[in-house]
Amino acid sequence: MTFDLSEELKKLPDQPGVYLMHDAEGQILYVGKATSLKHRVRSYFQKTVNRGPQILKMIREIAWFETITVSSENEALILECNLIKEHRPRYNTLLMDDKAYPYICLTVQEMYPRVMLARRIRRDRCEYFGPYTNVTAVRQTLRLVQQLFQLRTCEIKLPETIGKERPCLNFEMHRCPAPCTGLVPQEAYAENVERARRFLRGEYGEVLQYLKEKMEAASAELNFEEAIRYRDMTAMVRTLSEKQKITDTDGEDRDIIAVAAEESEGLAEMFFIRGGRMIGRDHSRLELAGDDDKPAILSQLIRQLYSGTPYIPREILVEEEPENREALEGLLSARSGRKTVIRVPARGEKKGLLKLTAENAERELRQEKEQVRREEERTAGAQRALAQLLGLEKLERIESYDISHISGFATVGSMVVYENGRPRKNDYRKFRIRFVEGVNDTASLAEVLYRRFSHGLKEMEMLRESGYESGDSFVRFPDLILMDGGIGQVHAAQEMLAEMQLAIPVCGMVKDDRHRTRGLLFRDRELPVEPHSELFQLLTRIQDEVHRFAIDYHRSLRGKAQIHSILDDIPGIGPVRRKALLQALPGIDALKAADVETLSDIPGMNRAAAETVYAFFHGGELPVRETENKKALSKDENEA
Repeated sequence: MTFDLSEELKKLPDQPGVYLMHDAEGQILYVGKATSLKHRVRSYFQKTVNRGPQILKMIREIAWFETITVSSENEALILECNLIKEHRPRYNTLLMDDKAYPYICLTVQEMYPRVMLARRIRRDRCEYFGPYTNVTAVRQTLRLVQQLFQLRTCEIKLPETIGKERPCLNFEMHRCPAPCTGLVPQEAYAENVERARRFLRGEYGEVLQYLKEKMEAASAELNFEEAIRYRDMTAMVRTLSEKQKITDTDGEDRDIIAVAAEESEGLAEMFFIRGGRMIGRDHSRLELAGDDDKPAILSQLIRQLYSGTPYIPREILVEEEPENREALEGLLSARSGRKTVIRVPARGEKKGLLKLTAENAERELRQEKEQVRREEERTAGAQRALAQLLGLEKLERIESYDISHISGFATVGSMVVYENGRPRKNDYRKFRIRFVEGVNDTASLAEVLYRRFSHGLKEMEMLRESGYESGDSFVRFPDLILMDGGIGQVHAAQEMLAEMQLAIPVCGMVKDDRHRTRGLLFRDRELPVEPHSELFQLLTRIQDEVHRFAIDYHRSLRGKAQIHSILDDIPGIGPVRRKALLQALPGIDALKAADVETLSDIPGMNRAAAETVYAFFHGGELPVRETENKKALSKDENEA
């Protein structure tokens, strides 16, 4: 498309809206919102404006832009968030995990309320508790509520069907008083509902006292099974209450958000406070644009975080005031149906909660970075250590080979590929040995290498002739070959590569008494490997993987061979007749002893098929089927 930048800048409207920056290929680089598109978009192309290196890099890639006007700044906020989630532009700060948190729903508007798990809050006059960050914890809490307060979970419509239903299994398990049968007064059921509501709000003292009284009463009546049940429920409630360590004296609902950022990596930590108690915490990774400061990150994070969540609290605590705070508050208030405020606490309990959240964010980010570092040492770092040990300037791709068989039966070869210390399973290959008889691992290995590299050389030639730049994985040759064997296998590989005029280094993995790699055989020298090093662990993984791949293939071939029947070799006898023969006669010996008449009488057989089977077992001439006669006659006529 033709795009005149100066002309398009003149056409920009002085209205709120959203702009999308595109590169030459049409990919969206950045999505932004503005109260005035005219001034905001123009600022990207003014040389006098100071920009960071990340924004300057983006500006150099912009080929064209488009704008969408809206009627208000709130609408621009919504549209920008939706577009970022849809297109995930490269230069926007992205919330990496988009989660829906579970809630516990109490249907207080019904005559006999139910309790259940919910994934979203609806405007249905139900009471919702949460969100919870662990769905397993929600299910455990629901089971505890059923045991304590015996609230129904069924979807039977009451009171229309009272007296028309039989009590279900929950009634027998003391998890429901069966209001569907009319056995429980509405007032008594309502008392249990109120207790459940207070319990879900975090008021555990009354519940613990209630359970204690029930347990003591059951013990006094010598009903020890019932007393044990109340004792176990008491322990569950205490465990649940001990997890609620963070409290807030005003008993409000609020979310606390803190961001830890380092270069292009970031992490958002969130604490959920409901009714003054912390009911859960969660964190999400952030992909940061290089020039975003904390207010910009918080602004985008809050918009994305609450665009899909079903519940928005009355208060959100943050470390710094986000960009467009008033517009964000208006947007969140419109979505929640009540006033929502964003605050930066300066002192007191709220400041302490925010500090704790920020400390968690910093710790989680350090742990993630440490995990990334350890993974890098375990993979690419170990491969660099291997290159250094062998004195190789380049080591990106490693191929390892192994041979598997049982006394020469069904000999197979395997090839596994590692790049940057990680397995590349799409490039794995398996070979069934065709030209080597008996037990000869070195010859079998030579065959595998010849087939692998001759195929690669042919592919290269075809690519050169066709002009294409890439083919299958065989075109990529390794920087190192690891042999699962000693000097014999290494020399066999070197000889085969020399015949093919390929200069690829070959290294053998020398085994100890426990068949584990103790060192490397390279250029006729054994190089020791530290047993506790990451390099040793990498070599062990490669050895185990090439063994596993070869053994799995050999096992599959062996399994197919074991279920092969001699009847499969009889021409003209298909699966249906094979099954009929095996059902009519007790075994192969009985088949051999049967005459043509006996075979002809078997259901599904005819005279011609019976003669074929008889001739197969008695060394006679197998009859030629009519179709084969026609083919032979046709062939003779054509030759004539």
